[in-house]
Amino acid sequence: MTDPESYTYAQAGVSIDAGNALVKAIAPLARATRRPGADADLGGFGGLFDLKAAGFTDPLLVAANDGVGTKLKLAIEHDSHDGVGVDLVAMCANDLIVQGAEPLFFLDYFATGKLVGGVAERVIASIAEGCKQAGCALIGGETAEMPGMYADGDYDLAGFCVGAVERDQLLDGKKIAPGDVMLGLASTGVHSNGYSLVRRLAADKGWKLDRPAPFDHETILRDALMAPTRIYVKSLLPLLKAGRIHGLAHITGGGLLENIPRVLPEGCHARVDADSWAQPRLMAFLQAQGNIEPQEMARTFNCGIGMVAVVAADQADAVAAALEAAGESVHRIGTIETGQRGCTVTGSAETWSARADWEATHTH
Repeated sequence: MTDPESYTYAQAGVSIDAGNALVKAIAPLARATRRPGADADLGGFGGLFDLKAAGFTDPLLVAANDGVGTKLKLAIEHDSHDGVGVDLVAMCANDLIVQGAEPLFFLDYFATGKLVGGVAERVIASIAEGCKQAGCALIGGETAEMPGMYADGDYDLAGFCVGAVERDQLLDGKKIAPGDVMLGLASTGVHSNGYSLVRRLAADKGWKLDRPAPFDHETILRDALMAPTRIYVKSLLPLLKAGRIHGLAHITGGGLLENIPRVLPEGCHARVDADSWAQPRLMAFLQAQGNIEPQEMARTFNCGIGMVAVVAADQADAVAAALEAAGESVHRIGTIETGQRGCTVTGSAETWSARADWEATHTH
Protein backbone atom coordinates (compact mmCIF):
# COMPACT_ATOMS: atom_id res chain seq x y z
CA MET A 1 0.00 0.00 0.00
CA THR A 2 1.52 3.30 -1.08
CA ASP A 3 1.42 6.39 1.06
CA PRO A 4 -1.16 9.00 -0.03
CA GLU A 5 0.23 11.87 -2.08
CA SER A 6 1.41 14.83 -0.01
CA TYR A 7 -0.02 18.00 -1.46
CA THR A 8 1.72 21.37 -1.50
CA TYR A 9 0.56 24.90 -2.23
CA ALA A 10 2.98 24.98 -5.17
CA GLN A 11 1.21 21.98 -6.74
CA ALA A 12 -2.00 24.00 -6.57
CA GLY A 13 -0.31 26.75 -8.53
CA VAL A 14 0.79 29.18 -5.81
CA SER A 15 4.49 29.71 -5.15
CA ILE A 16 5.18 31.08 -1.66
CA ASP A 17 8.86 31.33 -2.60
CA ALA A 18 8.06 33.45 -5.66
CA GLY A 19 5.91 35.75 -3.54
CA ASN A 20 8.65 36.14 -0.95
CA ALA A 21 11.20 36.83 -3.68
CA LEU A 22 8.94 39.54 -5.10
CA VAL A 23 8.61 41.26 -1.73
CA LYS A 24 12.40 41.20 -1.37
CA ALA A 25 12.86 42.59 -4.88
CA ILE A 26 10.45 45.48 -4.45
CA ALA A 27 11.58 46.57 -0.96
CA PRO A 28 14.29 48.93 -2.37
CA LEU A 29 11.71 50.42 -4.75
CA ALA A 30 9.41 51.23 -1.85
CA ARG A 31 12.26 52.66 0.23
CA ALA A 32 13.06 55.05 -2.63
CA THR A 33 9.60 56.62 -2.26
CA ARG A 34 10.00 57.55 1.43
CA ARG A 35 8.87 61.01 2.48
CA PRO A 36 8.35 62.80 5.82
CA GLY A 37 5.77 60.82 7.76
CA ALA A 38 6.53 57.47 6.12
CA ASP A 39 9.68 55.77 7.37
CA ALA A 40 8.74 52.13 8.02
CA ASP A 41 9.91 49.24 5.83
CA LEU A 42 7.60 46.87 3.96
CA GLY A 43 6.65 43.62 5.62
CA GLY A 44 4.29 44.57 8.43
CA PHE A 45 0.59 43.84 8.44
CA GLY A 46 -0.21 47.50 7.84
CA GLY A 47 1.53 50.66 6.67
CA LEU A 48 2.14 53.55 9.06
CA PHE A 49 2.05 57.27 8.39
CA ASP A 50 2.74 60.13 10.82
CA LEU A 51 0.69 63.22 9.84
CA LYS A 52 2.47 65.39 12.39
CA ALA A 53 5.86 64.51 10.93
CA ALA A 54 4.47 65.49 7.52
CA GLY A 55 3.86 69.01 8.82
CA PHE A 56 0.06 69.10 9.11
CA THR A 57 -1.69 70.85 11.99
CA ASP A 58 -5.45 70.55 11.37
CA PRO A 59 -5.76 68.15 8.44
CA LEU A 60 -8.63 66.46 6.69
CA LEU A 61 -7.84 63.09 5.16
CA VAL A 62 -8.90 62.46 1.57
CA ALA A 63 -8.86 58.95 0.06
CA ALA A 64 -9.15 57.65 -3.50
CA ASN A 65 -8.90 54.30 -5.21
CA ASP A 66 -8.90 53.33 -8.88
CA GLY A 67 -7.51 50.95 -11.47
CA VAL A 68 -6.08 51.22 -14.97
CA GLY A 69 -8.95 49.63 -16.89
CA THR A 70 -8.60 47.84 -20.20
CA LYS A 71 -5.35 49.66 -20.97
CA LEU A 72 -3.93 46.66 -19.10
CA LYS A 73 -5.02 44.39 -21.96
CA LEU A 74 -2.77 46.31 -24.34
CA ALA A 75 0.05 46.14 -21.79
CA ILE A 76 -0.34 42.36 -21.47
CA GLU A 77 -0.77 41.69 -25.19
CA HIS A 78 2.29 43.78 -26.15
CA ASP A 79 4.61 43.23 -23.15
CA SER A 80 4.36 46.92 -22.30
CA HIS A 81 4.24 46.91 -18.50
CA ASP A 82 6.66 49.71 -17.67
CA GLY A 83 4.19 52.59 -17.48
CA VAL A 84 0.95 51.14 -16.16
CA GLY A 85 2.03 51.65 -12.55
CA VAL A 86 2.38 55.37 -13.23
CA ASP A 87 -1.16 55.25 -14.63
CA LEU A 88 -2.35 53.55 -11.45
CA VAL A 89 -0.85 56.22 -9.18
CA ALA A 90 -1.97 59.04 -11.46
CA MET A 91 -5.61 57.98 -11.44
CA CYS A 92 -5.62 58.17 -7.64
CA ALA A 93 -3.22 61.06 -6.95
CA ASN A 94 -4.83 63.37 -9.52
CA ASP A 95 -8.19 62.69 -7.88
CA LEU A 96 -6.78 63.83 -4.54
CA ILE A 97 -5.15 67.03 -5.79
CA VAL A 98 -8.46 68.26 -7.23
CA GLN A 99 -9.69 68.53 -3.65
CA GLY A 100 -6.56 70.38 -2.59
CA ALA A 101 -5.10 67.31 -0.90
CA GLU A 102 -1.41 66.43 -0.99
CA PRO A 103 -0.98 62.69 -1.70
CA LEU A 104 0.79 61.13 1.28
CA PHE A 105 0.87 57.38 0.83
CA PHE A 106 -0.10 54.69 -1.64
CA LEU A 107 -0.94 51.00 -1.49
CA ASP A 108 -1.27 48.70 -4.49
CA TYR A 109 -3.03 45.43 -5.22
CA PHE A 110 -1.56 43.17 -7.93
CA ALA A 111 -3.56 40.04 -8.77
CA THR A 112 -2.54 37.36 -11.25
CA GLY A 113 -2.87 33.66 -11.95
CA LYS A 114 0.86 32.98 -11.63
CA LEU A 115 3.90 35.15 -10.95
CA VAL A 116 6.12 34.74 -14.01
CA GLY A 117 8.74 36.52 -16.04
CA GLY A 118 9.39 39.49 -13.78
CA VAL A 119 6.17 41.18 -14.88
CA ALA A 120 5.13 42.02 -11.32
CA GLU A 121 8.54 43.57 -10.63
CA ARG A 122 8.24 45.77 -13.72
CA VAL A 123 4.73 46.87 -12.81
CA ILE A 124 5.62 47.65 -9.19
CA ALA A 125 8.75 49.50 -10.29
CA SER A 126 6.50 51.75 -12.36
CA ILE A 127 4.17 52.18 -9.36
CA ALA A 128 7.17 53.37 -7.36
CA GLU A 129 8.04 55.77 -10.18
CA GLY A 130 4.50 57.14 -10.10
CA CYS A 131 4.74 57.59 -6.33
CA LYS A 132 7.94 59.61 -6.78
CA GLN A 133 6.24 61.80 -9.37
CA ALA A 134 3.30 62.34 -7.00
CA GLY A 135 5.47 62.86 -3.91
CA CYS A 136 3.76 60.06 -1.98
CA ALA A 137 5.24 57.02 -0.25
CA LEU A 138 4.58 53.44 -1.31
CA ILE A 139 3.99 52.03 2.17
CA GLY A 140 2.47 48.65 1.36
CA GLY A 141 0.39 46.53 -0.93
CA GLU A 142 -0.79 43.04 -1.72
CA THR A 143 0.29 40.53 -4.34
CA ALA A 144 -2.31 37.82 -4.93
CA GLU A 145 -1.47 34.69 -6.92
CA MET A 146 -4.80 33.05 -7.78
CA PRO A 147 -4.67 30.12 -10.22
CA GLY A 148 -7.88 29.68 -12.15
CA MET A 149 -9.05 33.26 -11.61
CA TYR A 150 -7.01 34.73 -14.45
CA ALA A 151 -5.95 33.48 -17.88
CA ASP A 152 -2.26 32.81 -18.42
CA GLY A 153 -0.33 36.08 -18.38
CA ASP A 154 -3.29 38.18 -17.25
CA TYR A 155 -3.18 40.42 -14.20
CA ASP A 156 -5.19 43.24 -12.69
CA LEU A 157 -4.26 46.28 -10.63
CA ALA A 158 -5.94 48.43 -8.04
CA GLY A 159 -4.47 51.42 -6.25
CA PHE A 160 -5.37 53.16 -3.02
CA CYS A 161 -4.06 56.60 -2.10
CA VAL A 162 -4.57 58.79 0.95
CA GLY A 163 -3.82 62.50 1.08
CA ALA A 164 -4.32 65.37 3.48
CA VAL A 165 -5.32 68.99 3.24
CA GLU A 166 -5.46 71.63 5.94
CA ARG A 167 -9.10 72.20 6.82
CA ASP A 168 -9.13 75.82 5.63
CA GLN A 169 -7.52 74.91 2.27
CA LEU A 170 -10.01 72.24 1.16
CA LEU A 171 -10.94 72.76 -2.49
CA ASP A 172 -14.69 72.26 -2.71
CA GLY A 173 -15.64 74.50 -5.66
CA LYS A 174 -17.45 77.07 -3.52
CA LYS A 175 -15.09 79.84 -4.68
CA ILE A 176 -15.94 79.27 -8.36
CA ALA A 177 -18.03 82.09 -9.80
CA PRO A 178 -19.21 83.39 -13.19
CA GLY A 179 -16.38 85.21 -14.90
CA ASP A 180 -13.71 82.75 -13.77
CA VAL A 181 -11.34 81.41 -16.41
CA MET A 182 -10.59 77.76 -17.18
CA LEU A 183 -6.99 76.78 -17.82
CA GLY A 184 -6.41 73.44 -19.50
CA LEU A 185 -3.25 71.49 -18.66
CA ALA A 186 -2.13 69.31 -21.54
CA SER A 187 -2.41 65.54 -21.32
CA THR A 188 0.32 63.10 -22.38
CA GLY A 189 -2.02 61.01 -24.51
CA VAL A 190 -5.13 58.94 -23.92
CA HIS A 191 -4.20 58.59 -20.21
CA SER A 192 -6.28 55.73 -18.75
CA ASN A 193 -9.80 56.12 -20.15
CA GLY A 194 -11.47 55.13 -23.39
CA TYR A 195 -9.33 52.05 -24.01
CA SER A 196 -12.26 49.74 -24.70
CA LEU A 197 -12.93 51.93 -27.74
CA VAL A 198 -9.21 52.17 -28.58
CA ARG A 199 -8.88 48.38 -28.49
CA ARG A 200 -12.02 47.94 -30.59
CA LEU A 201 -10.60 50.28 -33.22
CA ALA A 202 -7.23 48.51 -33.14
CA ALA A 203 -8.92 45.15 -33.76
CA ASP A 204 -11.39 46.34 -36.40
CA LYS A 205 -8.88 48.46 -38.33
CA GLY A 206 -5.97 46.03 -38.06
CA TRP A 207 -3.50 48.47 -36.56
CA LYS A 208 0.14 47.33 -36.48
CA LEU A 209 1.04 48.48 -32.99
CA ASP A 210 4.73 47.57 -33.36
CA ARG A 211 5.19 49.95 -36.32
CA PRO A 212 5.61 53.74 -36.45
CA ALA A 213 2.42 55.64 -35.74
CA PRO A 214 0.76 56.99 -38.91
CA PHE A 215 0.62 60.44 -37.28
CA ASP A 216 4.22 60.40 -35.96
CA HIS A 217 6.80 58.28 -37.73
CA GLU A 218 9.31 58.77 -34.90
CA THR A 219 7.02 57.04 -32.37
CA ILE A 220 5.91 53.41 -32.30
CA LEU A 221 2.10 53.30 -32.26
CA ARG A 222 2.09 51.04 -29.19
CA ASP A 223 4.21 53.57 -27.28
CA ALA A 224 1.93 56.45 -28.26
CA LEU A 225 -1.11 54.53 -27.00
CA MET A 226 0.63 53.40 -23.80
CA ALA A 227 2.07 56.78 -22.76
CA PRO A 228 1.56 57.03 -18.97
CA THR A 229 -1.00 59.38 -17.49
CA ARG A 230 0.49 62.72 -16.46
CA ILE A 231 0.64 63.38 -12.72
CA TYR A 232 -0.13 67.05 -12.03
CA VAL A 233 0.46 67.08 -8.27
CA LYS A 234 3.81 68.83 -7.95
CA SER A 235 2.98 71.67 -10.34
CA LEU A 236 -0.38 72.37 -8.70
CA LEU A 237 0.45 72.07 -4.98
CA PRO A 238 2.23 75.44 -4.54
CA LEU A 239 -0.64 77.29 -6.24
CA LEU A 240 -3.20 75.46 -4.13
CA LYS A 241 -1.39 76.29 -0.90
CA ALA A 242 -1.27 79.93 -2.00
CA GLY A 243 -5.04 79.91 -2.55
CA ARG A 244 -4.75 80.89 -6.23
CA ILE A 245 -6.98 78.13 -7.67
CA HIS A 246 -10.76 78.09 -7.25
CA GLY A 247 -11.38 74.58 -8.56
CA LEU A 248 -9.81 71.63 -10.37
CA ALA A 249 -11.26 68.90 -12.58
CA HIS A 250 -9.36 65.72 -13.45
CA ILE A 251 -10.40 64.77 -16.99
CA THR A 252 -11.02 61.03 -16.90
CA GLY A 253 -13.96 58.87 -18.03
CA GLY A 254 -16.67 61.18 -19.32
CA GLY A 255 -14.16 63.59 -20.84
CA LEU A 256 -14.35 67.35 -20.57
CA LEU A 257 -18.10 67.35 -20.87
CA GLU A 258 -18.91 65.31 -17.77
CA ASN A 259 -15.94 65.95 -15.46
CA ILE A 260 -15.89 69.75 -15.30
CA PRO A 261 -19.45 70.01 -13.89
CA ARG A 262 -18.46 67.78 -10.97
CA VAL A 263 -16.53 70.65 -9.38
CA LEU A 264 -18.98 73.47 -10.13
CA PRO A 265 -21.39 75.00 -7.62
CA GLU A 266 -25.07 75.42 -8.49
CA GLY A 267 -25.71 78.31 -10.88
CA CYS A 268 -22.40 77.94 -12.73
CA HIS A 269 -21.99 76.61 -16.27
CA ALA A 270 -18.64 75.94 -17.94
CA ARG A 271 -18.25 76.96 -21.58
CA VAL A 272 -15.26 75.33 -23.25
CA ASP A 273 -13.99 76.57 -26.63
CA ALA A 274 -12.48 73.65 -28.53
CA ASP A 275 -10.93 76.13 -30.98
CA SER A 276 -8.60 77.38 -28.23
CA TRP A 277 -6.09 74.53 -28.42
CA ALA A 278 -4.79 72.32 -31.19
CA GLN A 279 -6.23 68.82 -31.29
CA PRO A 280 -3.34 66.39 -30.59
CA ARG A 281 -2.45 64.23 -33.56
CA LEU A 282 -3.18 61.04 -31.59
CA MET A 283 -6.70 62.27 -30.85
CA ALA A 284 -7.21 63.24 -34.50
CA PHE A 285 -6.05 59.74 -35.51
CA LEU A 286 -8.50 58.05 -33.14
CA GLN A 287 -11.33 60.27 -34.31
CA ALA A 288 -10.61 59.65 -37.98
CA GLN A 289 -10.22 55.89 -37.54
CA GLY A 290 -13.56 55.62 -35.78
CA ASN A 291 -15.38 58.39 -37.69
CA ILE A 292 -16.21 59.70 -34.21
CA GLU A 293 -18.42 62.76 -33.92
CA PRO A 294 -16.95 65.76 -31.99
CA GLN A 295 -19.65 65.45 -29.33
CA GLU A 296 -18.65 61.83 -28.70
CA MET A 297 -14.98 62.81 -28.49
CA ALA A 298 -15.81 65.41 -25.83
CA ARG A 299 -17.40 62.81 -23.57
CA THR A 300 -15.07 59.87 -24.23
CA PHE A 301 -11.47 61.12 -24.38
CA ASN A 302 -9.56 63.91 -22.66
CA CYS A 303 -8.99 65.46 -26.12
CA GLY A 304 -5.57 66.75 -25.09
CA ILE A 305 -6.55 68.28 -21.72
CA GLY A 306 -5.81 66.14 -18.67
CA MET A 307 -6.61 68.66 -15.92
CA VAL A 308 -8.68 71.85 -15.82
CA ALA A 309 -7.96 74.63 -13.33
CA VAL A 310 -10.59 77.28 -12.62
CA VAL A 311 -9.08 80.61 -11.55
CA ALA A 312 -10.11 84.24 -11.14
CA ALA A 313 -9.86 86.14 -14.43
CA ASP A 314 -7.29 88.59 -13.04
CA GLN A 315 -5.11 85.66 -11.92
CA ALA A 316 -5.28 83.62 -15.12
CA ASP A 317 -2.10 84.88 -16.78
CA ALA A 318 -0.01 84.63 -13.62
CA VAL A 319 -1.27 81.13 -12.76
CA ALA A 320 -0.69 79.96 -16.34
CA ALA A 321 2.86 81.33 -16.21
CA ALA A 322 3.54 79.57 -12.91
CA LEU A 323 2.24 76.27 -14.27
CA GLU A 324 4.32 76.59 -17.41
CA ALA A 325 7.39 77.35 -15.30
CA ALA A 326 6.63 74.08 -13.46
CA GLY A 327 6.68 72.17 -16.75
CA GLU A 328 3.04 72.16 -17.82
CA SER A 329 1.65 73.12 -21.23
CA VAL A 330 -1.30 75.41 -20.52
CA HIS A 331 -4.19 76.67 -22.66
CA ARG A 332 -6.93 79.16 -21.77
CA ILE A 333 -9.88 76.98 -22.78
CA GLY A 334 -13.00 78.83 -21.63
CA THR A 335 -14.94 80.63 -18.94
CA ILE A 336 -17.53 80.05 -16.24
CA GLU A 337 -20.96 81.56 -16.97
CA THR A 338 -24.19 81.95 -15.05
CA GLY A 339 -26.52 79.06 -15.84
CA GLN A 340 -27.51 75.51 -15.00
CA ARG A 341 -24.71 73.51 -13.47
CA GLY A 342 -23.05 71.78 -16.40
CA CYS A 343 -20.65 72.15 -19.31
CA THR A 344 -20.91 73.07 -22.97
CA VAL A 345 -18.08 72.37 -25.43
CA THR A 346 -18.27 74.31 -28.71
CA GLY A 347 -16.25 74.19 -31.87
CA SER A 348 -16.33 75.77 -35.29
CA ALA A 349 -16.45 73.99 -38.62
CA GLU A 350 -13.30 71.88 -39.17
CA THR A 351 -12.41 71.86 -35.46
CA TRP A 352 -12.17 68.18 -34.54
CA SER A 353 -13.05 67.42 -38.18
CA ALA A 354 -16.56 68.87 -37.85
CA ARG A 355 -18.46 69.66 -41.04
CA ALA A 356 -20.24 72.62 -39.39
CA ASP A 357 -20.22 74.59 -36.16
CA TRP A 358 -21.08 72.28 -33.29
CA GLU A 359 -21.70 72.11 -29.57
CA ALA A 360 -22.21 69.46 -26.93
CA THR A 361 -23.83 70.07 -23.54
CA HIS A 362 -24.02 68.06 -20.36
CA THR A 363 -25.88 69.19 -17.25
CA HIS A 364 -25.12 67.67 -13.90
